[in-house]
Amino acid sequence: MRALTVLLALALTCASSAFAATEKLIALTFDDGPRPYILFGYQPASGAAIPSLLELLDKNQVKATFFVMGWRLMPKQYGDPHEFRTSVTCLDAAREVLKRGHEIENHSYSHVQFKLFEKQHGQDSAVADVDRASGLIKTVTGAPPQFVRPPDWIIWPDLEHKLQTRGYTVMTIGSEAPAAWRDINTVDYLCAGAHPRQCPKEGDAQYVLQQIAQREKHGVSTHILTFHELSTTETTLATLIPQLKAQGYRFVTMKEYAQLVGAEKPAPRTAAR
Repeated sequence: MRALTVLLALALTCASSAFAATEKLIALTFDDGPRPYILFGYQPASGAAIPSLLELLDKNQVKATFFVMGWRLMPKQYGDPHEFRTSVTCLDAAREVLKRGHEIENHSYSHVQFKLFEKQHGQDSAVADVDRASGLIKTVTGAPPQFVRPPDWIIWPDLEHKLQTRGYTVMTIGSEAPAAWRDINTVDYLCAGAHPRQCPKEGDAQYVLQQIAQREKHGVSTHILTFHELSTTETTLATLIPQLKAQGYRFVTMKEYAQLVGAEKPAPRTAAR
C-alpha cells in the first residue's frame, strides 16, 4: 500500500509538471516605479486624462510584478521633479500595489548604469545599491525581494555571480538564459511622450503580440513582458491583455512564474577569473 501511495504521488507530480510545461503563461512586469500618477491616473493640464493602471489590472483580474526603484520608497518621496505630482507618495503607492495582490521586486536603488556606478563608487557598489533597495522593499512587503532587474539589463558575469550568491534571480534579455527566462523588451519607452520616436509602426500592443508569436514558433509558451510605468502603458495593455487572454494565456506574478517554469531557471553564473 505504501509503495502504491508513493507511485501515485510521483504520477501526480509528473502530471502537474507536464501541465505547467505546456501551459501558456504571461508574467506581466513593470519597471521604474512606483509612479503614483500612473498607478492611480491623472488629468494633465492639456489633453485626455490618463487612466489608472491599477484599475485596469483589477478590471481584468490580472496580478503583476512591479520592479521598483529603491529611492522612490524613501519617506515623503513623490518622484522626479518633472513628473506629475499627486497627493500620494511613492511609498504609499507601493503599499497599495501590495494591498491589491501584486508583487514588488528590485530594480536597484539609484537606477544607474552599473559599470559607470562602480567606476565612480568602487567595486561592490552595485551590489550595495541593490541591497539598499532590497532593504527598503522589505519594509513594505515584509520580505526581501527575490528578483532583480538591472537598469537597461546591463550586467556582467562577476556582478551577476555576486548577486546570485546573495539569493537574487537576475533578470536578463541575454541569450545565455533559457528562452522562457529571457525578458521580452516591449520597447514601450519608444512610444511614450508627446513626440514618440522609433515606436513600432504597428503600435506597441501589436509589436508585443508579434514577439510572442515568434517565440511560439520555437515552442516557447511562457513569457516575461517588461513594461514601464508610462502615460501610454494603460492604453496599450487595455488592448493587449484581452487579446492574450483570448489566445489562452494566463497571467501570473514572477513568483508564480518561477514555481511553474522553475525547471528552466537559469543556472548560477560562475564568476569570471
